[in-house]
Amino acid sequence: MTAIARAIDALNEGFGRLIAPLLAVITLIVIYDIAMRFFIGRPSDWAFDVTKMLFGAHFMLMAAYALRHHAHVEVDVLKRLLSRRKQAALEILGYLIFFIPFIWMLLTYGWSFFARSFSRGETTYGMVALPVYPVKAVIVVTAVLILLQAVAIVIRAVQELNKKEAA
Repeated sequence: MTAIARAIDALNEGFGRLIAPLLAVITLIVIYDIAMRFFIGRPSDWAFDVTKMLFGAHFMLMAAYALRHHAHVEVDVLKRLLSRRKQAALEILGYLIFFIPFIWMLLTYGWSFFARSFSRGETTYGMVALPVYPVKAVIVVTAVLILLQAVAIVIRAVQELNKKEAA
């Protein structure tokens, strides 16, 4: 079980490190668009749509990496007062009650959102018609990566419960 959790951590760590530099690409595109406005007096036809889609993809794809590093908002004021065993039980309960319904909806609706976009060949409405379905596919990829990271967290919580029972 520990090997599975470590493999999931490694996957999300690597994926996060791969996606993080996308922010630099977004910044360069924004700088290019600003330069076009300043020197030519006209922004590019594609930069706004591209930066909007890349930022959305960056934000979504970094979610599992953030979950791995506990960067999401947690209300742990009361949780810190509990023993490690009770913290682990609370974590498992929280994932069962809140996470599973959320991730199920994200996967279900995200997939139908992507499939509909792909089947229609959906594009942006700007001067340059960029395909939208790759960005909508990011919703499904994100849901899978977050689900995997949650599995790693629950594995560790179960191990914590078992460790205390064995002692």
